Amino acid sequence: MAPGSKANKKATVDAAAWMFNVVTSVGIIIVNKALMATYGFSFATTLTGLHFATTTLMTLVLRCLGYIQPSHLPFTELLKFILFANFSIVGMNVSLMWNSVGFYQIAKLSMIPVACLLEVVFDKIRYSRDTKLSIGLVLVGVGVCTVTDVSVNTKGFVAAFVAVWSTALQQYYVHYLQRKYSLTSFNLLGHTAPAQAATLLIVGPFLDFWLTEKRVDMYDYNVVSLMFITLSCTIAIGTNLSQFICIGRFTAVSFQVLGHMKTILVLTMGFFFFDRDGLNLHVVLGMIIAVLGMIWYGNASSKPGGKEKKSYSLPTTRQQKNGDDSDEGPRLKA
Repeated sequence: MAPGSKANKKATVDAAAWMFNVVTSVGIIIVNKALMATYGFSFATTLTGLHFATTTLMTLVLRCLGYIQPSHLPFTELLKFILFANFSIVGMNVSLMWNSVGFYQIAKLSMIPVACLLEVVFDKIRYSRDTKLSIGLVLVGVGVCTVTDVSVNTKGFVAAFVAVWSTALQQYYVHYLQRKYSLTSFNLLGHTAPAQAATLLIVGPFLDFWLTEKRVDMYDYNVVSLMFITLSCTIAIGTNLSQFICIGRFTAVSFQVLGHMKTILVLTMGFFFFDRDGLNLHVVLGMIIAVLGMIWYGNASSKPGGKEKKSYSLPTTRQQKNGDDSDEGPRLKA
């Protein structure tokens, strides 16, 4: 296949993967908002456990049909991933409860510089000036859109700190595990989804009771609420899978930067479906700034030197330089 054809095919698949993630992520937010706001199902952690249980069923069916091949993931690696992922979910829920909406949004924005730091430290990634500036522009735009009142307290700050770092580590680890153990998105989900489902369904009801003072088993289940729960779990299969596909194809930083497109879509759809007073001049201005930043980031990070690994050359001796011109010494990439 010609290089141009390969590049076009990759770009097409990347765009399809990203659209898959955007559609499922926005869809599940809208469904969950209706489920929680309209039907009073406020058990977010338990619902996430149900999402992973449904995803586990999907991976089992695909395994039986032969679409998922056997693979290996060491137990210690799985344990670390589950710790990061579950602390991310619990931390986000607790942070939302203990913090103002403004500080909660600031914490979410800080995931991008944290993800950048992880790539710099562990992968030795180097960002160009334009790439850094474009990330900054995205942060400013989304901040203008979403950050309102900001108040900070000690326990809220701790919850946000745990949520931000665990989420960044979980997303970095998705990319890391897929590359290190040659796992497809389906393979990785097959390893992680059952463990996350089991732990969240055990912890979820207790955590939800602590956060809401309501028991999930006492909820007034009816046909409509069960339909929304089923729809949420069905869409979650696509959300979980598309997240792994996107982070595997891109990086955690790119996933976070482009992920704010979902924030803008949610704000826009929320305006049409829920709160028609929420879209004002400064929100529209923030959206425009954020979109310009995302376009700039896409161009800047794809250019040579925009985002690349640092290369190091091992020093060569004078004898090697003078005696053997054909051997310049090994060159390593960190």
